[in-house]
Amino acid sequence: MTKPSTRADRRKAELRRDIIDTAFVCFAEKGYHATGIADIATELGIGHGTFYRYFSNKREIIDHVIDDLAARIVTALATENSPDAAETLDDYRAQIERIGAALTVILVQDRRVAQLLLFHATGIDDELTARLYGLLDTADALTAGYLEHGVDRGYLRADLDTANTAKAVTGMLLAAVLHGLRDPEGDVRALAEAIRRLLVDGVRREAVGGPG
Repeated sequence: MTKPSTRADRRKAELRRDIIDTAFVCFAEKGYHATGIADIATELGIGHGTFYRYFSNKREIIDHVIDDLAARIVTALATENSPDAAETLDDYRAQIERIGAALTVILVQDRRVAQLLLFHATGIDDELTARLYGLLDTADALTAGYLEHGVDRGYLRADLDTANTAKAVTGMLLAAVLHGLRDPEGDVRALAEAIRRLLVDGVRREAVGGPG
């Protein structure tokens, strides 16, 4: 992305970013339908006219909010942890640790992200719901990529059903997020560790001569 070239351009880019960030907070805490343009503008201390110089309506801005959240998730899954990076079971284990830590920061530590994605955004319209299902499909495909690479390299089970195992993994992660929303004081670390063990011990190739 090209950086703004002048001070005025930088101020415009910063205000645009502030509008998106503030809209995210309002949508997540109050709900999309209960949030008005006035709420976002008032929170920022700007007028309606200023808002409309950047976004034509509320529906347009939530597209940008969802784009930002999706990009953070995909970056954690793929950009920073490429599916073909692990060459050994230990590499794969470390990769799982990194991904788990990154997703915890995105989806659990800030409860508003999950609230928006899982509860508010899906009730807006069919197009946005389809986009969120597309994000789910992307997560499934990326997870399948990690598993397929492990099978190819020989550290995961050769008989692994990678496509359906990937969907099961996504389901576990979504359940963990829901548990975190329902019980913020619960032991998230213990649940995350149980998932990590399943993602390693449940799919790794047995050592020659038996389990181990």
